Amino acid sequence: MGVPRSEPYIWATWLTSLLVGEASCEWGAWFKAHHQSYDKVPDTFDQTKWQMDHTVLLREIPEKLDPQYTIFLEDQNRFRLPGKASSIVVGGKPDLIAVKGDHGLICDAKTGQPRPSDHVQVMIYMWATPLAFRQYRTMKFEGKVVYREHEVPIPASAVDDLFVSNLGKLIRRIGASASPPKVPSAMECGFCRIASTECPERVEQPEGEQTEGPSVDLY
Repeated sequence: MGVPRSEPYIWATWLTSLLVGEASCEWGAWFKAHHQSYDKVPDTFDQTKWQMDHTVLLREIPEKLDPQYTIFLEDQNRFRLPGKASSIVVGGKPDLIAVKGDHGLICDAKTGQPRPSDHVQVMIYMWATPLAFRQYRTMKFEGKVVYREHEVPIPASAVDDLFVSNLGKLIRRIGASASPPKVPSAMECGFCRIASTECPERVEQPEGEQTEGPSVDLY
């Protein structure tokens, strides 16, 4: 069974599908934010193949950028961003940060089918990076989602007041002590690895059926 965390910890990717409506069950993100070492359903995802494909795609990105950029990759970009008015911590790890003078670019490599949540993931990184890293404090970041066949640029203006407000409200709900209601369904639960021992309401996929796919003031 899950072990309670000492403080709510939210990984950025737990928020993306909820922000764009690809997922509705905030309870799943809430549970992970408040628990660790919880029971999980077996993972059939081919992590090795994904890691290899992702690495190849990520390594191609700097080749297409101005050589004057200074490139920072993956774990160099890992952040842990606590809220000023709460104990909630948001964490994340942008794939690539490129810096040239006062211009910054955040890129994320995606090997799957394009989804709106891919764009929102980069937007969260664009918001969090200047807050989490002192060297980027005064910098505005642009973003880019890089797929195998095309790229989607994200202007700095996309991270506007409405986006920040909606993000902050979701972070506060996921980090709250009271849990949000569960929204179990075959689709929702098909993408969730929280086992039925932790969530008895979990809807298991019928045999033979599969779901497609693999310090701030804000909170």
